[in-house]
This record gives sequence, structure tokens and C-alpha cells, in this order.
Amino acid sequence: MIDRQTVFEIHRLHHQGLKIRKIARKLRISRQTVQRYVENPEPEKPKIARSSKLDPYRDRIKQLLEEDPEVNAPVVLQRIEKEGFDGKITILRDYLRHLRGQQRFHTPYIRIESPPGVQMQVDWGHFGTLVYGDTLRKLYALAVIECYSRAAYVEFTHSQNQQSLHQALLNAFVYLGGTSQEMVVDNMITAVIERQGSLIRFNDAFYDFLRIFHIRPIACNLASPHEKGYVAYCTSFVV
Repeated sequence: MIDRQTVFEIHRLHHQGLKIRKIARKLRISRQTVQRYVENPEPEKPKIARSSKLDPYRDRIKQLLEEDPEVNAPVVLQRIEKEGFDGKITILRDYLRHLRGQQRFHTPYIRIESPPGVQMQVDWGHFGTLVYGDTLRKLYALAVIECYSRAAYVEFTHSQNQQSLHQALLNAFVYLGGTSQEMVVDNMITAVIERQGSLIRFNDAFYDFLRIFHIRPIACNLASPHEKGYVAYCTSFVV
């Protein structure tokens, strides 16, 4: 690992157009190190084994999976919270993925076309980091696509917060020349607060924003990226 100032210098020189070899020579570090930090300014640090808040509940989680192999993370979280768990859903989702393992085979899906003006799909993408002065800031892009025409709008931003989402959507409506009857989103916190099976609680601010335009929000099922396949395909080719 190298210090943060050297990381900053790598990115400053890279944005000035210097090649990997020249940056390495100037900073007196290896080309492999420069390449690694150019590709990923925040590489993962070596993991240190630590105790987890999930440790006392692992057997209970396995029991819930045995009772219902399709049970989702929010339901499991509600169960173990009643037994004293006070951690976040993120570590629970990671553990459930570990228990279930990766799917070995892809499931085939039937392609469904949307009529004109009926549906838009929305998704965030992450596009690395930009250098501003002595700071590094993550770069995101919100992609909005009209499903029938495939007309797309993409807006880059440094935040995925509520205000950024609403402003980007408003800009998309102006650019696309209108809105749709439905908007498909994933389970980002700025859109979905809570879900249990088919029961979904939308973010109040997001729901109020869409209500002005008479748009009905639709949240994808968990771990179901195919349900917003148009916009997922779009974000993969943004840059």
C-alpha cells in the first residue's frame, strides 16, 4: 500500500496525460503499482478476520433457510432483530449469498416489449473517481430509458442522494419530451424503504415526486436485474 498523497499524485499526473511509465519514474514506484491505482484509486485493504454481529445468529439463519429456501434478507432481518440482532442488512445479505452460493446456470427469460409511453426504467452506474484539487470524488451516472423507443438520457453526478435523483429524473423528462405511466427502479434506499415479499414501502419523497407526474413506481424483485434489462444494458455501454 502507498500513502494517500502518492495516490493523489498518480491521478493528478494521469489526468495531465502522462503515461504509466513516466508516472512510475517520476514518483519512483513500480509501473504495476501505478497501473493498479489508476484502474482503482481505492483498492481493497487486506482483510483482517474480525468477529461479526451475525455470529450468534448464524445457526438461526440457517434454520430459516431450511424452512424456506427462498426467504429474502428483509424477512430474515425482521426475525433476528426480534432476537436481539442490531446490525445492518448488508452483512446479512452477504451471508445469505454465501450460504446459497452462486447460481451455476443462467435462467432463461421471456422478452416482453413495452407499448409506447408506458414504461421507463431507471438505474445508477458507478464510473470510478475524479480528481478535484487534493480530493478524490466518486462519479455516478443515472440512466433513464424509455422502453418502447429505447430513447435514453444519462446524467453524471457525484451523489446518489434524493435531491440528485429527483433533479436527474426531471432533466430526463425534459430531454425525452414527457413521462411514462410506469417507472421501474431497483431497491435503492431513495426509492424503496422496505419490502416483504410483494409488499413494498416506497420512499415517501420519491413517491410524492412521481405522484405529481402521475407515474406509478414499480420495484424490481430482489436479485432480479433482468426486470430492468433495458436500462442495465444501457449503463453497461455509457463509457
